[in-house]
Amino acid sequence: MAPANLRPIPPVPGPAGGRVGVRPGERPRGPDIADWRPEDEQFWAHTGKRIANRNLWISIPSLLCGFAVWLMWGIITVQMANAGFPFTPDQLFSIAAISGLSGATLRIPASFFIRICGGRNTVWLTTALLMIPALGTGIALQDKNTPLWVFQLMALLSGIGGGNFACSMANISTFFPKRLQGTALGLNAGLGNFGVTTSQILIPAVMTLGLFGAIGGDAIPLAKDSATLIGKIAAGTPTYVQNAGFLWLLLLVPLAVVGWFGLNNLKVVSPNIGSNGAAMGRILLMYGIALAVSGIGLYLYLPAPTGSGLLAGNGMWIVLPLVIFGTLFALKAVATGEMKTNLNKQFGIFGNKHTWSMTALYVVTFGSFIGFSMALPLSITVIFGNTHTFDAAANAWVHAKNPNAPSALMFAWIGPFVGALIRPLGGWISDKLGGSIVTQVISVVLVGASAVTGYVMHLAYQSATPESYFLAFMLLFILLFAASGIGNGSTFRTVGFVFDQDQRGPVLGWTSAVAAYGSFIAPVVIGGQIKAGTPENAMYGFAVFYAACLVLNWWFYLRKNAYIKNP
Repeated sequence: MAPANLRPIPPVPGPAGGRVGVRPGERPRGPDIADWRPEDEQFWAHTGKRIANRNLWISIPSLLCGFAVWLMWGIITVQMANAGFPFTPDQLFSIAAISGLSGATLRIPASFFIRICGGRNTVWLTTALLMIPALGTGIALQDKNTPLWVFQLMALLSGIGGGNFACSMANISTFFPKRLQGTALGLNAGLGNFGVTTSQILIPAVMTLGLFGAIGGDAIPLAKDSATLIGKIAAGTPTYVQNAGFLWLLLLVPLAVVGWFGLNNLKVVSPNIGSNGAAMGRILLMYGIALAVSGIGLYLYLPAPTGSGLLAGNGMWIVLPLVIFGTLFALKAVATGEMKTNLNKQFGIFGNKHTWSMTALYVVTFGSFIGFSMALPLSITVIFGNTHTFDAAANAWVHAKNPNAPSALMFAWIGPFVGALIRPLGGWISDKLGGSIVTQVISVVLVGASAVTGYVMHLAYQSATPESYFLAFMLLFILLFAASGIGNGSTFRTVGFVFDQDQRGPVLGWTSAVAAYGSFIAPVVIGGQIKAGTPENAMYGFAVFYAACLVLNWWFYLRKNAYIKNP
């Protein structure tokens, strides 16, 4: 059973003016914990460690499912095209773009959930809500005549999985002592990030099987060749595209049961959450606001018939700040009473200069990881899926189907897998050496690897045999993922030391929210530069950004008179 308030013994101050205590080794009862002192070594050894670890190991698979549902559209849209769904490439792109934008935007309110709603209430509900897009997507994929707006709506709701990261990390940060922050957050985020790889591997595989029998719907023959991790699948093969949604219910249903009985609210962190129903009502309200603002932003950005197209193309750089700050202002406008008081307290993070420095540094690490995860399949398909020859007479490049093209579905999973696998190592190393020095080293790697990757992309995109550059391309991207994965752990270690307990959770959520827009930005930027015939410029631009953040990290945390030395 999950732990709770303990019988009073020698008293210690309670969160609401009362006094509660803890007897070392005493087994608690119920979901709420009133006394929590992870920095007290005796308390940690006898009581805290067991409780914290249980919450961590329930949080990890919940977060994995969140990532998987959020990013499943990158693979689903490829298979929709292969199965002959009647949508243009631009329309399919809009589906993936919607999930990227909504997932990042939902992280903004999610970063504030733990204090005002409680960790157990938040993690349980936000994980259970994933059943809606999972089930809805499965039903929609059963019929090729399903309207585009249905898929776009499901993609919007899939953003709930993106929002999960902010509240999950904010929650876990409250359970562990400072000396273990890097390791605990690295495990939660790193193993949770495996949701990206899990969706990229499992979805193509389960589409070949009638896992759900008659209730899963009929198979749809492939109109084009497809592939799984182990090989290609010929056109005409019956495929169960709908399994891409139904699959996650096999994990989400048992997780809902385990989370309800195994997770905890820490009353010292969330002292005034009220009843479970009231707390969950706040979550639904705030998520609803963020989804509505995302919808408005997408309407301005997407072309007709779904949107107005008013800010299409480069208007992305206008849409993003509009959505970010529109969400913040909308949340403050609807908040009342205790909710408003708590939000105002947590909005105090924006007056701390370290909030902004860590936001930029987390864009370098997680923004790169999630952005490249979304952009890599597209890059493989377009750059290596065609041959590129220059027609001197027409003074133009001619692109034709490449018979030796590598399959994106066979290789795209490798980079995210490496990045997620190595993330806990980044947290562990940072616990030993300090977070900022590790961030500095990986920033140097990202600058060099991005520049070289850009050059290789340039060579491949002007080659009649682009596949000859594919090995170098993949190795460089694996290096980019590895560096960003290590940096994910190091930046969270730094946040754990720079901010106190009241601000740590909201800052973790805010920085992850802004960085998550990489899932929207990277595919658009790289795709736009590929369309312009200069894919290398996207990577060169990323290298310049990494170099600027390298200087920022040195100024704030590594120079002789740094604000905080190598936290």
